[in-house]
Amino acid sequence: MATQKNSDMGPDLTVGVPIAAFGDRELLAGHVGDEPVLLARVGEEVLAVAGKCTHYGGPLAEGILVDDTVRCPWHHACFNLRSGEALAAPAFNPLQRWSVGRRGDLIVVTGQVPADGEAAPSSQPEAVGKQERIVIVGGGAAGFAAAEMLRRRRFAGEITMLSSDDDAPYDRPNLSKDYLAGTAPESWIPLRGPKFYARNKIDLQLRTTVGRIDVGGRAVIADDGRVFPFDRLLLATGAEPVRLPVAGADGDHVFTLRSLADSRAVVEHAQGSKTAVLLGAGFIGLEVAAALRKRGLAVHIVAPEDYPLGSVLGPELGTFIRSLHEEHGVVFHLGATAERITSQAVALSDGSAIDADLVVVGAGVKPRISLAADAGIAVDRGVLVNEFLETNVAGIFAAGDVAQWFDLNSAESRRVEHWVVAQRQGQIAAQNMLDLRQPFSSVPFFWSEHYDVSIRYVGYARSWDVIEIDGSIADRNCLVGYKKGGRIVAVAAIGRDVQALAWEVSMA
Repeated sequence: MATQKNSDMGPDLTVGVPIAAFGDRELLAGHVGDEPVLLARVGEEVLAVAGKCTHYGGPLAEGILVDDTVRCPWHHACFNLRSGEALAAPAFNPLQRWSVGRRGDLIVVTGQVPADGEAAPSSQPEAVGKQERIVIVGGGAAGFAAAEMLRRRRFAGEITMLSSDDDAPYDRPNLSKDYLAGTAPESWIPLRGPKFYARNKIDLQLRTTVGRIDVGGRAVIADDGRVFPFDRLLLATGAEPVRLPVAGADGDHVFTLRSLADSRAVVEHAQGSKTAVLLGAGFIGLEVAAALRKRGLAVHIVAPEDYPLGSVLGPELGTFIRSLHEEHGVVFHLGATAERITSQAVALSDGSAIDADLVVVGAGVKPRISLAADAGIAVDRGVLVNEFLETNVAGIFAAGDVAQWFDLNSAESRRVEHWVVAQRQGQIAAQNMLDLRQPFSSVPFFWSEHYDVSIRYVGYARSWDVIEIDGSIADRNCLVGYKKGGRIVAVAAIGRDVQALAWEVSMA
């Protein structure tokens, strides 16, 4: 008899399930022992893979099937059902595959398919570029994703990753969410452990600041004088926090939040603090506010806008987010800015002052473009790249927050500061450094967590003509559409994960 735990996981697939159990669905959740397994009906075939996404464990049966791929409903990772390969970030690990047999009208899972090493099989059977040298400047989302994809596609040359960070690539979205709130241990934060870089022969140089790029000599020169020759170069320098020109902003209790070291410092200071002031009502500021409330601090948010996130999500969602935070005790000071920070308070432009043991500045970020500009690489609001993420200098690519690319879906030049976009650009840039000529066509996506409310955002709306709301924002069950020129260019969803995922597919 199945345990209660296993019965909640659907049918025992070793016993079998009738094909009729699919009904009009294409995905069916079941289990083998304690392992969740997904059955997917692809035409006349039934394929079986692990039932949980390898990113954060999202239930794949609640996602959607597109051709022979499955998309995760939580953070939109994409997997090939035949190979198990994680085709699109934020997942990198492949899914375990399972053998499927027929017994009359029953679909039966007969056992695991042996893994083919750490990564799923590449489309290139032979190692490539054995004598070439690829240098990646940046150790964030795009840089890591590029290095991982290069090895997955069997690039056999040298890979050097230069990072000014103290830590190996890590899960940056968690820094303002569960890790900062104290509900996720630091062991969850690295994208990979040290053995990954050694095993894949990725020369990760931490605490390395790049001074300049010698375009003619095809070399990157670090501040300490070390020279790193390259045949192909990826600029994944990301963005840096905007520093407010406010007196006292250099105080020991004033922080920005961009790196793991920043998050550690905020956590340490919060342990001895009672009141925190967040300067800025963007996603980082709001997520930090929620995390610090979980730690028991009194939290104030100061921002010049009329409501938080209005320029991104509009007044309806912005007002809801404000009320959500107020329900959890956050106090807003909108229409005001900080004029002075002292060791004990923040003085505001409206003449008031707020006690503050801890101040976190969330005034946005700006792309790190000076390295490229000084080297003569074309820049605008970011490093300019074409649809293949290549700059105006052959063999030099850019990806992530720093890249301003030509978007094929909208026929616009854009730069987007999204974690998943950066990872997917790193993956595409890697393939194009191997001359696979893959245009970047991924639809922008990000997620944000506020207490028990998750917001999924798909597309890109710098501005809009009309906002259409399906469902109820107050009931936390809605799809908000942003319409420009008569068509939906972006959607934000609460409690509508599958709809948000379907919009991503349709926009592509």
